[in-house]
Amino acid sequence: MDMNEIKEIFFQECEEQLAELESGLLKMNDGDRDPETVNAVFRAVHSIKGGAGAFGLDDLVAFAHVFETTLDCVRSNKLEPNQDVLKVMLKSADVLADLTNVARDGGSVDESRSRGLVRELEALANGEMPSPSASVEAPAPKAAAKAAPAPTPKPTDDSGFQPVPFSFDDFGGEGDAGGMPAYEVIFKPRYELYSKGNDATLLLRDLSRLGEMTIYCNTDDLPGLEELDPEGAYFFWNVTIKTDKGEDAIRTVFEFAEWDCELTVKPVEEARAEATSNDELPMVPVPFDLSILDEAGAIEEVSASDARAEEAAAAVAAAETASNVTQIVAARVEKKESAAAAAAAASAAAQNNAAGAGQTIRVDLDRVDRLINLVGELVINQAMLSQSVIENDTTGTSSINMGLEELQQLTREIQDSVMAIRAQPVKPVFQRMSRIVREIADMTGKSIRLITEGENTEVDKTVIDKLAEPLTHMIRNAVDHGIETPEKRAAAGKNTEGTVRLTAKHRSGRILIELADDGAGINREKVRQKAIDNDLIPADSNLSDEEIDNLIFLPGFSTADKISDISGRGVGMDVVKRSIQALGGRINITSKPGHGSVFTMSLPLTLAVLDGMVVTVAGQTLVVPLTAIVETLQPEAAAIHSFGANHRLISIRNSFCPLVDVGRILNFRATQANPVEGVALLVESEGGGQRALMVDAIQGQRQVVIKSLEANYTHVPGIAAATILGDGRVALILDVDAVVGASRGQSLKAEMSLAAVG
Repeated sequence: MDMNEIKEIFFQECEEQLAELESGLLKMNDGDRDPETVNAVFRAVHSIKGGAGAFGLDDLVAFAHVFETTLDCVRSNKLEPNQDVLKVMLKSADVLADLTNVARDGGSVDESRSRGLVRELEALANGEMPSPSASVEAPAPKAAAKAAPAPTPKPTDDSGFQPVPFSFDDFGGEGDAGGMPAYEVIFKPRYELYSKGNDATLLLRDLSRLGEMTIYCNTDDLPGLEELDPEGAYFFWNVTIKTDKGEDAIRTVFEFAEWDCELTVKPVEEARAEATSNDELPMVPVPFDLSILDEAGAIEEVSASDARAEEAAAAVAAAETASNVTQIVAARVEKKESAAAAAAAASAAAQNNAAGAGQTIRVDLDRVDRLINLVGELVINQAMLSQSVIENDTTGTSSINMGLEELQQLTREIQDSVMAIRAQPVKPVFQRMSRIVREIADMTGKSIRLITEGENTEVDKTVIDKLAEPLTHMIRNAVDHGIETPEKRAAAGKNTEGTVRLTAKHRSGRILIELADDGAGINREKVRQKAIDNDLIPADSNLSDEEIDNLIFLPGFSTADKISDISGRGVGMDVVKRSIQALGGRINITSKPGHGSVFTMSLPLTLAVLDGMVVTVAGQTLVVPLTAIVETLQPEAAAIHSFGANHRLISIRNSFCPLVDVGRILNFRATQANPVEGVALLVESEGGGQRALMVDAIQGQRQVVIKSLEANYTHVPGIAAATILGDGRVALILDVDAVVGASRGQSLKAEMSLAAVG
């Protein structure tokens, strides 16, 4: 592995650390004061700084160092993380991300902004506590005073004898040889240190470069051979090092292993003082009768009974002494056993946590894409093979059929597993929106709070990669056009802080992403007049509220009074429409004047494979997504009712549902077919409710591979994509919502479709 590959891995890890950083800061901004959250934020910046230092990224290291210093003040409870502090830290996280991107891709950052944030971070640290740099440099004047030459003493007699100042402190022993401070280092690796490819001996070698050191390897924790874990960590080292580099230099040696070991660094005097105090045991009195010393000179014969009494008293005294000694020894043993038990419990907990966390590997996305393409070809070939066997074997009981069924099940399991590999949560995209909200809120002078829900909702990586652009434009639209200024909100009786809510959830085999704001809502009269002024609609158009709302998706439409860096050019929502359409999705708007708007995007979970019902319509083969079908039924003549000139209803369990002729909507035929001769598919769409789609016949249920029409041909209204069937024919995948929208009187032409995008 060359240096470029290692550097690329570093930048990938930076993305994870930056996501962790912003996630933690947002939690703190919401009132979370859990020390683990603060530590996670600190670790993220610390890890970025350490890796950047290894690659000589000085600008990134310098900014991360100042950021880390301020976070350390928060971590040590010397700085209260209030809203003002967190506002600066969130901006600092944005600059840290910019510096990381510049280090990877080149370019430059806004130096005035980064310098301003550096000053703000330093001010936060200095305002609440002495900055770490000041605390390091503070002893300097004292050292200088000590090093200054003492005034020459005056002679005390005629011979010119002069006293020489002398201090016995200079003979401080091992801790200060020749003015060189000494430190005691206890380095105890955990097993994670070795599992990540680190080597304790290399760390100790680097430590030896700081000065003269003595080292002792402690093997007390080494178990017997039958209990030995080959991946365990049983040795730890006691090191005494004499160096003038300071404690920070010692800790820097272990910087990359800091979270995978137990490290203690203390001056020798402090460490020995603690050791002495820990080793001292309380004095235990031993019963002893001093009166026997007074009678030592007089030896008298005692009676046998007196001798027995003295022996009994001596036995009692000896027993008490033995009891005291036993208590002392027991206390020592109990203390040692409890410490060993605590260490064993901690080690077991660490191993359990590591086992529960699971292990991951990094795989190039191109390899996953190739695997998905191969699985798609496997699905197609499996379908072709099944089709051939069905056409040539009418019994349906042969061993070949049984084998094909097993192959079909195995193919499905492989496809599901591969799709799960590409599935990722939408959290990274949602987190990116937080920065956009902050920046636009600052530019517009508004106070806005972004709330995200369903961040762990998973969707195909291809969908996630293409979500950022439409979401960015929608967020900008909500903040700039939707949310009012604080003054207007106060006048309307609202909270001066606006709220933008971004949610994601699964529904019927699709992912729904909602963007809601509590702003003023869509001014429909202004939108309609703007569309007329721009010649987008005729002046005498009679549009419903929903159709007026969807005018904002037309190219070149904007309600902004002037062009700014944020809006006014009429390209934002048009881009949203086209992006969602390219993903095979659709978008709906719900707006209530004075209360806000809700934009709902419905997207497929994957762009690779879907389960569908293969149907025939006017001689054409279509695939209807299975997730949209509620039930299938055979219409009866008595259940069909005419409504108006060209509309028909079907009675289903005492309720009426519009009947939609798919062949007529798609212009496959000029006249409506007889419903009794076909099959009705009861479907449920996002915006149009339930409809009964009339088709000629059902061929069966299949798993099909999605092939993009836009990439290989062009966009076809009413058609979402295409696929290859088992017999080699190309079948079109129906866009259910577009067909339902057309049944409500909306045009299927791409340039005229307003309410059903895609």
